[in-house]
Amino acid sequence: MTTDAVVTGVEHSTRKGEVRLFLWEKYVDTPEGKPAVLFVHGSSMASQPTFDLCVPGRPDSSVMDWFARRGFVCWSVDMEGYGRSDKHRDIYCDIANGADDLAAATDYIRKTCGIASFATYGISSGALRAALFAQRHPDRVARLALDAFVWTGEGAPTLAQRRKKLPEFLASKRRPIDRAFVYSIFERDHPDTAEKRVVDAFADAILALDDSMPNGTYIDMCSKLPVVDPLQIVVPTLVLRGQYDGIAAFDDLIEFFKRLPNPDKQFTVMAGISHASFQQKNYMMVYAILMDWFARPRPAYVGPSP
Repeated sequence: MTTDAVVTGVEHSTRKGEVRLFLWEKYVDTPEGKPAVLFVHGSSMASQPTFDLCVPGRPDSSVMDWFARRGFVCWSVDMEGYGRSDKHRDIYCDIANGADDLAAATDYIRKTCGIASFATYGISSGALRAALFAQRHPDRVARLALDAFVWTGEGAPTLAQRRKKLPEFLASKRRPIDRAFVYSIFERDHPDTAEKRVVDAFADAILALDDSMPNGTYIDMCSKLPVVDPLQIVVPTLVLRGQYDGIAAFDDLIEFFKRLPNPDKQFTVMAGISHASFQQKNYMMVYAILMDWFARPRPAYVGPSP
C-alpha cells in the first residue's frame, strides 16, 4: 500500500431508537476484505476533529487516513450529543449511553458491510466507552486499545480539580466550550507537548461542529468510577498512558491492567505525551504503537486453560 494513496471518505447514518447517529468511513480503493478499525472519541470533541484532522504542513494528522493507507478500513461515530449526531434529547449522555451508541453503530456496519469485529481504539472517556462496549460485546472487538484511560480515578490530579465543579455539571445537561477551553486541554498537564498550530487547527475543527458538550462523561468520571470491570474485559487489550497525563494515573492503570484476564495484553507508556495523543508532537510514535498492536497476529500458543 502506498503511503500517499488517495483516501475515500463516506458518510453514513443509523438510528438508535429516535436518535440519528453520524458515522464516518475511510479507506483506499475499496473497503472490501480489509481489517476494520473503530475509533471512539472523548468527552469534549466529536469524532472527525479527533481522528480526521487536517493540519497544513503536518503530515498524517489524520489517523484515519494513516491507517487507511496501510490497508485498514476505518470507522468513527459521533456519540449522541456530539458533532453531527442528534442532540435533541434532554439527557446527560453518559458512558453507558456511549456504549449503546457503539452497539448501534456496529449493528449498522455489520448489516451493511459485513464487518463483525473491529480493532477498537478509545481515548479518555472514549476509552471508557470502548471498554464498556468490549465488556458487553466481546465478539465485536478483535483487539482493544485504551488511551488516556481511567479506572477508579485514584491519583488523577485533573479529576481531583474537576470534581470541584461536580455540582455545576449536575445542574445542567451540557457545558459550553470555546477556544480557551480547547487550549486548556494542552496546557493543564505539561507545556510544550503540542504545537500551537495543531491546537489551533484542532480548536477550529471542534468549534465548527459544537459550542457545548454533554456533561454525562464528566459526571461519571468525577463521581461514578469505576464504570467498567477489568475481569469482564476478555479481549486482547492494550493500555496506553501518556507520560504527563493528569487523568490516566499510573498506579490506577497498573491495577486495572493486572486484572485483565486475557494474557494477550500490553501496557505502554508514551514518552513526551500528555492527554490528547494524536495532537501531540510525538503522534507518529502513537500510530506506530497502535499499528503494531492492531496488526499483531494472535498467539499460536497461550498455555493450558486455567
